[in-house]
Amino acid sequence: MGRKRKATEAAEDMDSVEVACKRPAPYSHQVANNGDSFVPISLEEARTGKASRPVRVYADGIFDLFHIGHMNALRQAKTVFPNVYLLVGVCSDKLTHTMKGFTVMTEKERYESLTHCRYVDEIVTDAPWVITPEFMEEHQIDFVAHDDLPYQSSNSNDIYKDIKAMGKFVATQRTEGISTSDLITRIVRNYDTYVRRNLRRGYSAKDLNVGYVKGKQYEMQNTVNQLREKIKDVEDRSKRFIQRVEGRSHEIWKRVEDTSSNLVQRWDEKSRELIGNFLKFFEDNGRWAQMWNDGREMMQGAFHSPPTSPLNIFSFFDSDNDINGDETNAAEIPSDIIDDTNAVVNEDNSANTSSI
Repeated sequence: MGRKRKATEAAEDMDSVEVACKRPAPYSHQVANNGDSFVPISLEEARTGKASRPVRVYADGIFDLFHIGHMNALRQAKTVFPNVYLLVGVCSDKLTHTMKGFTVMTEKERYESLTHCRYVDEIVTDAPWVITPEFMEEHQIDFVAHDDLPYQSSNSNDIYKDIKAMGKFVATQRTEGISTSDLITRIVRNYDTYVRRNLRRGYSAKDLNVGYVKGKQYEMQNTVNQLREKIKDVEDRSKRFIQRVEGRSHEIWKRVEDTSSNLVQRWDEKSRELIGNFLKFFEDNGRWAQMWNDGREMMQGAFHSPPTSPLNIFSFFDSDNDINGDETNAAEIPSDIIDDTNAVVNEDNSANTSSI
């Protein structure tokens, strides 16, 4: 059951977010009153989430130059209790200029800025400077949310003092480093920069409430700044180009160096192989000796006659040899003739061998 309830609550939260994203928050005069008598919710009921309806929390302010500090305050007010309906009061220009000072944005601009904040459920225009019980009754407000620092006015050291005494005040935290006064201070501190900026964007000196001489001075300064930016851009581009060329040349030389090293290594290996093969060719048992021995044997074989050749030669000239080629019997040849013939052949072979 617990998981199912959490899933249902998550779905309802998503639905509320979708509705907030689809349309802006309405103004209070656009919201119809249900006509029921208002019964305030106690602090305990609000904190435990056991109230029968959403807790109506009111947060007021000027909200000039609507910024992240305002958004954080409204987010805290929206989430101060488990189920909150957030009303936001915005003071008019007339009241603000009287009580606090001149604003940058008009009241209409400030109203419209808040209607598009996701945490806001309703906008109360022309809100009072000091919240009274009658005002809380009129808008059915349960609690008032604001930071806890005393907010002084001409008539009071803290305009929320009575609300705190009633137990209807819930505190939020300020966002340090950001406020409307801080933003205006930044603009004033860099006045010349922003004037030149707007002149570059097409505003006239009259639009900026700047005199003719001062306007021309700003225009001249803009021209000088533009020229300086162009020179700096050219310098930066030149530096990047040189860096790319240097990096590319280093890469090319590295590749040439690697290629040369590989060629030298391969040449060294091939030269060693060539020299080794050359030396092996002329060794005692090498290829040259083998070729010499094979050639000598072939030449000796060419000059040596078969053992039966003397017999065949002399049998050819034998007068008793038949014309039909009948073989002569070797026994008919005298042995001393055969010996003399073999001796002559051996002498010829020895002479040929020594000449080689």
